[in-house]
Amino acid sequence: MSMENKMLQIAQERYTTKHYSGKKIPREQFNELLEILRLAPSSVNAQSWKFIVISTQEAKEKILEGFLDFNRERVAKASDIIVFAVPEKITEAHLQKVLNKEIADGRYPNTSVIEGLDAGRRHFVGLHSHTVAETLSWETAQAYIALGIVLFASAGMGIDSTALEGVDYDKLDEILGLRERGLRSVVAVSLGYRADDDSNAKRPKSRLAKEDIFEEFR
Repeated sequence: MSMENKMLQIAQERYTTKHYSGKKIPREQFNELLEILRLAPSSVNAQSWKFIVISTQEAKEKILEGFLDFNRERVAKASDIIVFAVPEKITEAHLQKVLNKEIADGRYPNTSVIEGLDAGRRHFVGLHSHTVAETLSWETAQAYIALGIVLFASAGMGIDSTALEGVDYDKLDEILGLRERGLRSVVAVSLGYRADDDSNAKRPKSRLAKEDIFEEFR
């Protein structure tokens, strides 16, 4: 099977898991998935996010109250949970950390390029930083890019997943101690393996036809 067909097959077969078996993801495989998440793209490479990993049963039980009732089983019986959080403000320290890492990784051939791209990133961040709400909205969009990467990559690795939006964000932030760090949770994902009785696995995939969602502008 060609790589192109493999990607299509993953898209055709991946679905949202409703019931998990409790089976753990092998740590080597899970760490590979975390590395894929680390490499996720973000606008101007700002990487203004934190991924909080919850893997032990004790930790999963601690965060249960941060999720609405219908999602709690998907937290308790999943192998791992990742909470996506974003900062209320993109700080000078963060921007400098990103720049220093880019320089260390050899992305820039000379000082003029460094200065130009750094100025461009700061300008673009500034466009979305007039209010906390505006900053959070822009950063949440970036977090959802990373979420999409995880959903697709995990399916390609034979790992099931559920994007979790049924969240009491205030409560989850309290449990994880995010607000005092200037962070807000915006979405979460459960990862693991489907239970034998997961009815969603037996349902055919349903999406609108191409002509209903694609338009060509000429």
